[in-house]
Amino acid sequence: MKSIYKSLIHLVVFLTDLRIVTSVKWIILAMVALLCSLASYYKNSMLYDDILPQTGQTLTCNTGLSGNKDVFSAYITDGRIAEMVSERLCSDSTIKRQYSGIKVVIGQSDYDTFRYINHGVVDLALVKSNIVDAFGADKIYGLTKLAAHPDYPAFFIALREKPLLSKEYLLGKRIGLLDYPSSRSGHIVPKTVLHHMGLTDTNVDIIYYSSHKELRRALLAGEVDIISTYWAEEDADTFSKNYTSPLLESVSGMQWYLKMQTQNTDLFCAIQSVIYEIATTHPRPYYKNITLEEGCNK
Repeated sequence: MKSIYKSLIHLVVFLTDLRIVTSVKWIILAMVALLCSLASYYKNSMLYDDILPQTGQTLTCNTGLSGNKDVFSAYITDGRIAEMVSERLCSDSTIKRQYSGIKVVIGQSDYDTFRYINHGVVDLALVKSNIVDAFGADKIYGLTKLAAHPDYPAFFIALREKPLLSKEYLLGKRIGLLDYPSSRSGHIVPKTVLHHMGLTDTNVDIIYYSSHKELRRALLAGEVDIISTYWAEEDADTFSKNYTSPLLESVSGMQWYLKMQTQNTDLFCAIQSVIYEIATTHPRPYYKNITLEEGCNK
């Protein structure tokens, strides 16, 4: 599909800059050549299974239901939670009555999130509300909130001193951010703060990492001077709260969404029970704090 997109972009550029041709004949020849190229692409693509490219790990299991090929799919960006979702859904009695298998995709990037949320290809997702709102996935695909983890503040965190929110202090500093443009605490908020100070990639050394865990590792290893992230209770074992500076008091927390294109209340309640069990047994204090939407007896 990327080849098609690139070809179409080249065609648009070609047709919108007619100064590079002097005859309609050459435009027609170029369009014919492009169509032939696309036809060849489709012909070759038929030799392979029509599946979306997977950039992240996928967990699967069979429920044992026969005569039904429906698979329940989930999109999770936290690896440990993805494992817990897969294990519990595979053994859930309601899931066993309605689906033959479980597929859990562990997202690795904003590109993953865009594909799975914007295109409505998953039944269950653990994402932030701004992602669902941005794509209109609640209205288009019926993504309905099941539960929510709390909002949290965003911080600059340093190892041996309190970061100052001033241009003079931050000039020349190595700052670790998340390589997720949609992450508020790890990307959007710190970039906004830096922008308001007149700081850019040209006068601060911004280094990008793939996860909040990697940001913490980089700070401990001395790869960066400051990281932008949230403060977790377990951080007190490694970092000092005295060496943090708040950037934003409230960043929207992670929320669970279920695709509800039908009034499948049995499924709604079953998934909500699974989510509650995961929250109460998860090792991180943040995920233990959860608010369930009304509609089922807990």
